[in-house]
Amino acid sequence: MTFSAVESAPGSTTSLIEDAVLVHRPGRWIDNWNPENRQQWEQGGKLIAARNLKWSIVAEFLSFVVWQLWSIVVVSLPGAATLHFPYTFLVPKFGGRNWTIISAGLLLIPSIALGVCVGNPDTPFGIMLFVSALAGFGGGNFASSMSNITYFYPQSQKGYALGLNAAGGNLGAAMAQLVVPIVITLGAVGTLNIRFAGWFWVPLILIAMWGAWKYMDNLANAKADFAGSLAAVKEPHFWILAMLYIGTFGSFIGFASVFPKLIADQFPAYSTIQVASASLSLAIIGAFVGSLARPAGGRLADRFGGASVTVAACGSMAVGALVVVAVLPLGSFWAFLGSFLLIFVATGIGNGSTYRMIPSVFSARSGVEDAYHNSGDVNTQRKTAAALGLIFAVGAYGGFIIPQVLGYSKTTTGDYSSAIYAFAIAYVFMMCVTAFVYLRRGSSVAGQKI
Repeated sequence: MTFSAVESAPGSTTSLIEDAVLVHRPGRWIDNWNPENRQQWEQGGKLIAARNLKWSIVAEFLSFVVWQLWSIVVVSLPGAATLHFPYTFLVPKFGGRNWTIISAGLLLIPSIALGVCVGNPDTPFGIMLFVSALAGFGGGNFASSMSNITYFYPQSQKGYALGLNAAGGNLGAAMAQLVVPIVITLGAVGTLNIRFAGWFWVPLILIAMWGAWKYMDNLANAKADFAGSLAAVKEPHFWILAMLYIGTFGSFIGFASVFPKLIADQFPAYSTIQVASASLSLAIIGAFVGSLARPAGGRLADRFGGASVTVAACGSMAVGALVVVAVLPLGSFWAFLGSFLLIFVATGIGNGSTYRMIPSVFSARSGVEDAYHNSGDVNTQRKTAAALGLIFAVGAYGGFIIPQVLGYSKTTTGDYSSAIYAFAIAYVFMMCVTAFVYLRRGSSVAGQKI
C-alpha cells in the first residue's frame, strides 16, 4: 500500500491520517509503523505483526536447537552467550527481515560442521572445540529476534508477543533433547549416526530462511545505535532487570542443561526411558513445561503488571528450591521431579514477566505518564529494543553459572544441597528487590503499573 504526499499543516487531521498509513517499499521495508495507532493496528497492522512473529518463532526454535547441540562442551557456553551482544545491533543495520534470513543462514555453519566433524573420527579435538563454539550463532539470534519483535507490538501486548517468541526458542532447547537421540539412531545397527544430529536440521533451517524472505518485513523506524545502547546500559534499572533475567532465564537454561545429570546422579533408574532404539531422558519434561510457561508469564504480566508477576515467580522458585532440598533425603523420584517442575514453571513465568517489565520501566523512566500502555517516543522505543537484547545477553550467563555452582557444591560437600540453598536465597533476594524498587509507593516509578 502506498500513498501520495499532500500538503498539510503539522498536527492537522490530514497529517495524522498520513502518519497512520503504512508505506511499503521494495525489499519489504515498511514506513510509518506505529502499533500504538489503533486505526493502523486494526486495519492491517495486527496481521503484519502476527505474520512476522510466526516466522520469528520458527527461526528462534531452530536457533535454540543449534545452540543446544553442542551444549555438552561446557567451555563453549560463555562464548555462546557473548555473541548476543553484537547481534543486538544488527537488526537496525540490516532490517528485521533481512537479519532473520542472515542469522538463520548462519545456523547452517555449526549444523553442517557438526555433521562433518563427528562423521570423521580423525577430527582433532581442538577443531571439535572450535566447531562447538560456533553453536553460539544459535544463542546469539535470540537477542536480535527479541529486539525486532518488540517494535511490532503495542505496549499492552508486548508481554505475550515477546513470551511467544521466546517460547519458540525455549522449546527448541527441549526439542533438541527429544529429537537428537532419536535421529542419531536412524538406520543405525549397533552404533550411532551422530552426524545426523547436525544434518537433520539443515532442510528445516532452509525452510526458515525461505519463510523469513517470503513473509517477514523490515521496519524503517527500527533504528538503534551504540549511543542508544550506551544510554540503556547507563540506566540503573538496566542492571536490576539484568539481574532478574539472570535469575529467571539463567535458571531455566542452566537447570535444563544440568537436569539430566541431576537425575542420573540421584535416581539412575529413572535417568532414561527407551523409545524404540533411542534412550530419552525424562529431564526434557522440565524444559518443556518451562518453555510453555513463558508466554503465560507474559500474558499475566500484560494483565497484572510484570513486577507483581515477577515477585510471585521468584517466590515460587525459592519455594521449589527448598522443597527440592527437603525431598532429596526421602529418595522419592516423583517428589524430586515435582519440585523441580515447580522451579521450571516459575522460571518460565518469570522469564515472560521480566521481559514485559523492560518496556514499561524504560517508558516510565523517560517520563511517559502511562508506561504500561504507552511505549514512549521513538528514542525510548530504540533504547528499549537495545535493552531487550543486551539484558538477554547478560542474563544468558546464568546458564553457565548454574551448572558451575552445582558442580562446585557436589565436589566440595558431596551433594547439591548447598548450591540449591544458595539459589533459594538468591531468589528471595530478587523477589525483595523487585518489590522494593517497582511496587513500593515511594519508588522512582511509583504510580506506574510496571
